[in-house]
Order: sequence, then C-alpha cells, then structure tokens
Amino acid sequence: MMTGRAQRGGIVMMLLFWVLLMAVGTWWIQGGLEQMWQPNVHLMNTAPDNAPVTLKRNRAGHFEAPGRINGEPVTFLLDTGATYVAVPSELAERLRLEPGRRAWFNTANGRVEGNLTQLEEVALGGIRMSNVQGSISPGMERDTVLLGMSFLNQLAIEIRGGEMVLRLPEP
Repeated sequence: MMTGRAQRGGIVMMLLFWVLLMAVGTWWIQGGLEQMWQPNVHLMNTAPDNAPVTLKRNRAGHFEAPGRINGEPVTFLLDTGATYVAVPSELAERLRLEPGRRAWFNTANGRVEGNLTQLEEVALGGIRMSNVQGSISPGMERDTVLLGMSFLNQLAIEIRGGEMVLRLPEP
C-alpha cells in the first residue's frame, strides 16, 4: 500500500517529466520550423569576402537570405523577374535612400509607380557590389527587399536541387 508521501512524490515526478517533455518538444519544433522557413539565417556571419554564396530554398520554395544595403541589415528575396533591387518605400525611408526619377514598374500585383535610386553598397554573404541600381517601390509587403537582376546579372548563378550557388564571375 502506497503512503501519501510516496504518492505525492510520484505525482511530482510525473509532472516534472511532462513539463520537461513539453519544453524539449517546443525547443525542437521552434528550431526545426525556423530552419525550414529561414534556412539561410546565419549567412552574413559565415561567408568570407568574395566567396561563393550557397542558398537553400525555404519551405515556401523561395531563396530568402539576410543581407545589407548601405551597411544596414535587410532580408532579401531573390527574384530573377525583378529588374532592380526593389526596396519597399517604408524601408527606403529608414535606409535614407534618395529617390531619383519617377518610373513605372510591372509587378506581380500589377503596374505601380515608384522611383529609381542608387544603392551605394549591396551585400549578400561575402559578395559585395557598389553602385547598384535600385527602385523604391510603394505597396510592397513586409520589409523584404527583392534582390533583382541589377545585382544578380553581375553574378554566375547555378541552381541544383534545392540550392542556388552565387559567385562572382571568373576574371
């Protein structure tokens, strides 16, 4: 026959087991989900200068990675259909980008009017380029910058499986 003290000890141990199991499960799921949605999150901290950059597709099938515009951190979504590096207007204000001449852009959401701009430096991993043509685009969602062909055209691009390798062309 079990005493009250032994019964309480068993309940405490069972409760501790379940709390620990839930904590470990939550930790694992969070890390696992983050890795699926943002597989390139550590890119800026690991890429040496001018080294090829290897990106993995996220769960949505996109190549998304952290980078920098004029030294400020941004999130890039690589978009070979975008002519310029397209910066949402709110982010452009925070980055203090100078709007240039007005222009019309064809987007997935239709035709929009925005401004051209010059980006002093665009960095993705160890790849850095100066004086990249950009656009300030109103109506873009989130703070994600479309890394378009004004940057990507200057690179050798190889896609295989779920990875994209970007490298500076051989001299």
